[in-house]
Amino acid sequence: MIFLMAFLFPALGCGSDDSMTGGSDEFVIPTTGYSTPTSYPGMTLVWQDEFDGTALNTTDWTFETGTATDGWGNHELEYYRPENTTVKDGHLVITAKKENFQSSAYTSSRIKTQDKKAFRYGRVDIRAVLPKSKGIWPALWMLGSNITLVDWPACGEIDIMEMIGGSSGDKTLYGTAHWGNAGRHVSAGGNKQLSDGIFNDAFHVFSIVWTAAYIKWYIDDVEYYVIDVTPTQLAAFHKDFFLIFNVAVGGDWPGSPDDTTIFPQRMIVDYVRVFQ
Repeated sequence: MIFLMAFLFPALGCGSDDSMTGGSDEFVIPTTGYSTPTSYPGMTLVWQDEFDGTALNTTDWTFETGTATDGWGNHELEYYRPENTTVKDGHLVITAKKENFQSSAYTSSRIKTQDKKAFRYGRVDIRAVLPKSKGIWPALWMLGSNITLVDWPACGEIDIMEMIGGSSGDKTLYGTAHWGNAGRHVSAGGNKQLSDGIFNDAFHVFSIVWTAAYIKWYIDDVEYYVIDVTPTQLAAFHKDFFLIFNVAVGGDWPGSPDDTTIFPQRMIVDYVRVFQ
């Protein structure tokens, strides 16, 4: 999810009550999908959130609220609110709704571990079910902890997973690195498409393996992209990063929702685990 600020995603159809309002709070968490282990040879589990309990653990997470500058630098359309985050049956649920709040026509949530949990190198596994529909933009990503000192993109950004909803977008994910080079924004990344179904059907595990030599992106333990981080201009990727989870509505990349977009949409996260 490109960060451009100075600082601080049922069958398709239209005309239903849910598409015109915030929608029902009733939903079913899928019971199928891919899973990863709680240990790897030669690595230690240094932090995890299994989203047990009844509310987000604010010892580790902070809510970001509002629309920020220019829709979080991406001309996003949602207003981020804590009320759109819930914890249910061992899962984090971020819900994007069509509802008027303040000056926005949509609401959602954005959470981060900044100043609470930060990591340099290791493996990150995030098991999640993604939302769908045109204009929906879920992201599981990381920013350099020094963003308040050097700004974006000099701080670096690691997008573990982004998806642009609608049509074939509902089965395609993207993994990307962003950094600054001589004052310019530079990025590199790859994408992977499911051979069957969409990311809303079942759980998948989105992972990176990050070392002093490379960052590798995985979907369900299948590598689909790697970047060499040893060049001097990629020095940002040798510092601490914090996590961000959010579901954006609209923005420069996905475009706006249309009459095929169904609301509410939910990103359901089973766990996040960091190994080093």
